[in-house]
Amino acid sequence: MKKDTTPHPPRWAEKLLEWYCRPELLEDLQGDLHEFFLRNVVARGLRYARLIYIIDVIKFFRTYTVRSPKIVSSMNHPTLLKSYFRTALRSLRKNKLFSGINVLGMAISMSVGLLLIAFVSDLKNYDRFHRNYDRIYRVVNTYESNRHELEKYASTSILAGEQIKSTVPGVEDIVTIRRFFNKDLNYQGKILPLRGLWATDGFFNVFSFNLISGNAETALASPYSLVLTRSAAEKLFGSTDVVGKVVTIEEEPYTVSALMDDPPRNSHLQFEMLASMLTNEQKLPAEELAKLRKWTNMWSNYVYFTLDEQADLGDVQAGLDRISEQENKRQEAAQITMSLQPMREFVISDSMSNQAGYHIDRSFIWILVGLALVVIISACFNYTNLSIARALRRSREVGIRKVIGASRLQVFLQFMLEAVLISVFALLFAFILFLFIRPQFLSIEPRFLERLSLIPSLRIYLYFVGLAVSIGLFAGFFPAVFFSRVEPAKVIKDISKLKLFRHVTLRKALITFQYVLSICFIVAICLGYQQYKYSLNFDLGFNTENILNLELQGNDPELLKHELEQLPEVTGISASLMVPSVGDTYSAILKYTGGADSTSIYYNKVDEHYLALHEHELIAGENFHPLNAEEPEESKVIVNEKTLTYIGIESPGEAIGREILIDNKPVQIIGVVRDFHYGTVYDPIRNFAFRQDPAAMNILNLRIATSDVAVTMDRLRAIWKQIDPVHTFEARFYEESIQETYSEYTSMMKIIGFLAVLAISIASFGLLGMVVFTTETRLKEISIRKIFGATERSLVMLLSRGFMVLLLIAGLIAVPLTLYLFDQVVFAGIAFRAPTDIFQLMLGTGLVIGIALLAISSQTIRVARANPAEVLGEE
Repeated sequence: MKKDTTPHPPRWAEKLLEWYCRPELLEDLQGDLHEFFLRNVVARGLRYARLIYIIDVIKFFRTYTVRSPKIVSSMNHPTLLKSYFRTALRSLRKNKLFSGINVLGMAISMSVGLLLIAFVSDLKNYDRFHRNYDRIYRVVNTYESNRHELEKYASTSILAGEQIKSTVPGVEDIVTIRRFFNKDLNYQGKILPLRGLWATDGFFNVFSFNLISGNAETALASPYSLVLTRSAAEKLFGSTDVVGKVVTIEEEPYTVSALMDDPPRNSHLQFEMLASMLTNEQKLPAEELAKLRKWTNMWSNYVYFTLDEQADLGDVQAGLDRISEQENKRQEAAQITMSLQPMREFVISDSMSNQAGYHIDRSFIWILVGLALVVIISACFNYTNLSIARALRRSREVGIRKVIGASRLQVFLQFMLEAVLISVFALLFAFILFLFIRPQFLSIEPRFLERLSLIPSLRIYLYFVGLAVSIGLFAGFFPAVFFSRVEPAKVIKDISKLKLFRHVTLRKALITFQYVLSICFIVAICLGYQQYKYSLNFDLGFNTENILNLELQGNDPELLKHELEQLPEVTGISASLMVPSVGDTYSAILKYTGGADSTSIYYNKVDEHYLALHEHELIAGENFHPLNAEEPEESKVIVNEKTLTYIGIESPGEAIGREILIDNKPVQIIGVVRDFHYGTVYDPIRNFAFRQDPAAMNILNLRIATSDVAVTMDRLRAIWKQIDPVHTFEARFYEESIQETYSEYTSMMKIIGFLAVLAISIASFGLLGMVVFTTETRLKEISIRKIFGATERSLVMLLSRGFMVLLLIAGLIAVPLTLYLFDQVVFAGIAFRAPTDIFQLMLGTGLVIGIALLAISSQTIRVARANPAEVLGEE
């Protein structure tokens, strides 16, 4: 027989036409389209003709061509739906064990979904109380050094705010905010420390914080104006009638110009007072004011603005680009590019430095969403497993339904309804679990307790119901398709052979996939724990043991030193600007007079005792000496080895005496220290300098030698109370600060560990169902084998072998997959990673497989010990 060479339209397009077209129109329409197809083949070629045919088929999908559904009306009949409902309930009652396992598995996984919905909803609700929420934007900066290192900042310069206000079209209102207005207020001898912000006069035009008294337009329009929150006013004055009163801050009078409500809990900006930014123009010397307004001074300032309703974002961004281009021409060391960030992304956004308030990385949210979906999908697969395991018991029901004329859609709807019912029942238990795990989730991260409530609103309850129905539809879809498409005889005789792909049965695919997920969870916990322990025990290159860092909070360091030195437990004291290696950084512009390009250099300002107390290794030169009248200002620095690479010197000794510029100020290198880790494990070693500036000290570093830490801390608090009765004693051991720096690992491991237990439990339930299914289908075979002399051991191995192979395959897939994911994504931004402990990974994988084998053996041993006479006698 000759092969038909006549060109044909795409078969799937013909099927689509036959599916939707009315029978009385189909023949004529199909003939016309086929005729046009053949003409196009001759005129323009086969490929073009097929494309035109597909377009025509889609184009004719009109109301007058689409056939009416044959059975929709009958499916929606109340009596039939009532019958489905009763049948579903009867099926659930009849199979109490499987129904209970399904409800429990779905409830557990659904509680995670409820928690995630409430969590994201709380975050999305941030700042929505502002009247112009959809039109408020923040200016963010991308900072590029001469070495093309890019870093994104939520902050920008004061100069940027001024330029935007005067040159960018479409900006309705604008405000510039500056951090670190944390001051002590003195009113008639009563001193109260408060947290605050500097702000320009547009603050209450951009933001909709509620002003109780005072004029929003003029509240911050004059120098030395102060806006207090209600709680701050009540603490300081004992009343809210405060407008016009004068307080003293650093021996300067400030007038309270307005009173406002406390910022709501869901405000990303939290403060107790606001001060007019104009104060700096009168308060600061010209040199310091010019430095404050520099284009590159972008570390503590934030610019927010409200766009006009008719403004075009493209035009605004073009204006920002023009300002960036003009200002960058005047810079040598770095280039700064401004861009827009809408208010909806202030709290949930990509990682940026210098965040102004509460912030959650978008990647963290996606990780939580991904993990929650994994657990939910595992529960849905669990439902599929157990539904198929019950197939033998329900084969007669399905067969009889089809024999008496039930359509595929009727069987499909029956099983979908059962899945939704189970999901709705599970929602009730899931909500109880949600109420139980909500406080545990909030306690994972201290900031959660302060910023989140996870209390559902009516809208959230609707989301909960939607989640339950969605999970039910997803879980029931595959079993419904399975039972509706398979012929009655196949349901009864050959259910285990249903294949997804060639040589891959449904049973194998589901089991393997579930255990791939479970093993991925365990491996993730192992990798995260290894990195956490590595970070805590990471060799920083200097000593942190028994060092207590005490915040000065404006007190005289020399006075505190004198008092603290009297304690025998204090064996050494130094002072510094900040605590390194815990995430805080200070940087400046470095320029070598020998001609190298400018670059960034990180620094810490310390006294002459700091290097010795922290046991930094000085490999060349000398340490600092106390500054005196002959040398009152900073003129010398000590650098690390990395800085020598920038200068172009190989020998540390050759660097001694060389002059460099730090922020255009000439200083002489007097020493070189061994490279150490100024940043965290996320950061590579970079240029670094120790600088000497007694006026910049914020921290006292105390070396403590004691056998009773609690008693020593009480003695330190008593001395602090004598010197400063206003501020609370704030001190922390170095190791505690490092632990807090990497607390995200602890939080993530708790979350992953919790979800891992759920995933493994649900997967084991699913495996148990599949084992029950397998053993039931092979019950006669096992009995016959026993009659012919097969031992119980050989039968257990026979039944378990297939499952063991699947578990090993799951391990071989999961371990490399998780290692790759962590290497390329999770740990991609970490400069110093923990070495992978393969033994620990194998131990975790073995634990999951061991739990699975317990589920398998519990059924295979039971079947292997069954009496053949009883089994065959039932046939």
